[in-house]
Amino acid sequence: MEYNVPLGANIAVLCGGMSSERDVSLRSGKNVLNALKRLGYENARLVDVSSNIMNDLKGFDYAYNTMHGKYGEDGCIQGILELLKIPYTGCGVMSSAICMNKEYTKRILSTSDEIPLIKSVFVRKGDDVHNAVSSLNYPLITKPVSEGSSFGMTKVNRPQELERAYEEAVKYNDDVLIEEFIDGFFVTVGVLGKPGEEFATEILEIRTKTEWYNFDAKYTKGLSEFIVPATGLSKEATQKVKDIAVKAHQLAGCNGVSRIDFMIKNDRPYFLEINTNPGMTDTSDLPAQASVMGIDYDHLVLMILNSVGLNK
Repeated sequence: MEYNVPLGANIAVLCGGMSSERDVSLRSGKNVLNALKRLGYENARLVDVSSNIMNDLKGFDYAYNTMHGKYGEDGCIQGILELLKIPYTGCGVMSSAICMNKEYTKRILSTSDEIPLIKSVFVRKGDDVHNAVSSLNYPLITKPVSEGSSFGMTKVNRPQELERAYEEAVKYNDDVLIEEFIDGFFVTVGVLGKPGEEFATEILEIRTKTEWYNFDAKYTKGLSEFIVPATGLSKEATQKVKDIAVKAHQLAGCNGVSRIDFMIKNDRPYFLEINTNPGMTDTSDLPAQASVMGIDYDHLVLMILNSVGLNK
């Protein structure tokens, strides 16, 4: 394995924070810390990010970011690390900010004819939501524009349900993305590697016992079946998903690692979103995707660590 960061370096494993995904981040951070120790990085330490982060980072040479959601994936912590001149893993300020916002991600990716996007509208707080969706076909999915883990998401089957679904979404963000519902199945694929050398992992397919891949399906044991490598795609569609994932990663300016989500209907992929800091827990998608390619957890952690200093 290639060690670009000196074994004696002081590494802050950033986790926790103040987002709705705090608990998942803490689990990711602890797993990454254990892997770094096994790799020989004895001076790696866990840092639970708080408003005192500027002081907490004193003395560290590098930062391994395992934060999820607000402040960790939206460019905030990346900006602080830039100011402190601490090299860090993963995406930089610009790509983190863009990809945290589902609407702006779609606007960037719409510049390419190669990426199939779901028809949607962007609704700001105070807009007439019924008028906004007049060009869309039901059922719909309402989602906060900058949130993860399906928080605030609702499937809307008819107009009478729209207002309540919209109100649920604005509990999390003032801006809401409303998309046409794709009646298919969910897949996700990781992208790893330095700029210019990116490659897609195997695709993970998720079949749920719920109506759609909601919060319960993601975090309730037994409600979802995980298949990796995916079996529900043709060989041609499998390659297309991987190609689109790498293209989206590059267009958004991502670095080192990302995870791209799709819906599949009739063997056709539809782009959903880019996750710039995928989970690294025992049950997370990215480690499972890498594992079937022969990349064990520790090697995956080292690959991501080697992305430090290459952020945009």
